[in-house]
Amino acid sequence: MEVSTTTTTNTSITNGLGILQFLPGKTYFITGATGFLAKAVIEKILRTAPDVGKIFVLIKAKNKEAATDRLKTEIIDSELFGCLKQRHGKYYEDFMLSKLAPVVGNLCEPDLGIDANSISEIAEEVDVIINSAANTNFEERYDVSLSTNVLGPRRLMDFTNKYCKNLRVFLHVSTAYVCGEREGMIVEKPFHMGESIAREKAASEFPPLSYPVLDVDGEIEIALDSKVAFEDNLEDQKMKALGLERARIHGWHNPYEFTKAMGEMMINSMRGDIPLVIIRPTVIGSTLEDPFPGWIQGNRMLDPLILSYGKGNLPSFLVNPEAVIDMVDSRRHGCECNHSSYGKALVLLLWEDRGHEGNGFFSSMDDFSSNMQTEIVQQRRLVISGNNASQRLERKCKMIVEHAINLARVYQPYMFFRGRFDNSNTHNLMEGMSEEEMKRFRLDVENVDWEDYITNIHISGLKKHVMKGRGMPK
Repeated sequence: MEVSTTTTTNTSITNGLGILQFLPGKTYFITGATGFLAKAVIEKILRTAPDVGKIFVLIKAKNKEAATDRLKTEIIDSELFGCLKQRHGKYYEDFMLSKLAPVVGNLCEPDLGIDANSISEIAEEVDVIINSAANTNFEERYDVSLSTNVLGPRRLMDFTNKYCKNLRVFLHVSTAYVCGEREGMIVEKPFHMGESIAREKAASEFPPLSYPVLDVDGEIEIALDSKVAFEDNLEDQKMKALGLERARIHGWHNPYEFTKAMGEMMINSMRGDIPLVIIRPTVIGSTLEDPFPGWIQGNRMLDPLILSYGKGNLPSFLVNPEAVIDMVDSRRHGCECNHSSYGKALVLLLWEDRGHEGNGFFSSMDDFSSNMQTEIVQQRRLVISGNNASQRLERKCKMIVEHAINLARVYQPYMFFRGRFDNSNTHNLMEGMSEEEMKRFRLDVENVDWEDYITNIHISGLKKHVMKGRGMPK
């Protein structure tokens, strides 16, 4: 995305990118609205542009009454909206219901499962579509990942082409990790249908190597055919293994990365003249300060590591402490990649003392596995014997070690990541922002104290909002 930063009039200097002029009065249609990121976007819009038109939110429910109940319990009653609650007082719910319109539907159905009257209303009014619905499970069944991350965007773009003739912009939330096995400087460029990381790597060899051709529709057929063939008690396990296998064949680490990349290909091939924005955030953490520090919903990408460590179940880890794992806090709900060594910050905070002894982090899975077994047994002061108590402890320790090894396997690509994300587009946008826009929609994360953020904000927020005080040390 190219952005001109030249300003020729006082008006353009004052208005900057025109964010404050664009938001009021617009009507939005948002998918994934009960999820972490979209919920934060809704809060930000309603707090900074209370005169916004209407926000249609797609909610999976059996009827309008059930959808309204979900809207109230999962969005309106969420603690994230505390600032708005305080601002509107006893009129808070009336305000929210005047702005948020629940739409019964499902991305997995034709026309999104939306009734004709709602389709007509959305088609006539909507200015902006934000697609934030996604399955982010790295180990999900292949057919499930495809349904949400590939077929979902296809159905939404088909809906847009059929009905939304006055649309100003279609915004699709993807992930920076569609880069798969790429290394070095990773530039921002769209995926076109049939592109694959495996093909890029093969083309860079001399002489060029052969590579498997990526056929997105073919991948969908493979998943559907396999689902029929795997109809037994091992279906889940086999479908998960299939997703991992197909991803690695084409140059991605897991079905999440792979299906998100194919989702981009799908909407880019269908967009026609529709203005399209694809956002590729990296690791999204809890809010830094806006609307308040530490808000988070659910376990985000790296939280399983923090939680396991907090429970004493991860005394070491498979990681390069110098690895760069880009992270963006949700302070301003921006999407700038931060090129600090988050891997280093996390490792030093969790395993620094052991790191000085040389056994806090490992580069070999075998060494890590062996150390985990020794550490967990010693921590539990386990004495292997034939009595039932010791057998139960032994089984418990085995489960802990197996869980740690699985975490290491899943996170290994990110703990040894060798890429750097080019964020020129974001910097170009920032250069064009007015002072008022910078105050309200600041994207700069270069000055964040990551150690303080992880220790005093993110982990505290994790304890409060996710664990609710359970299962973590004080």
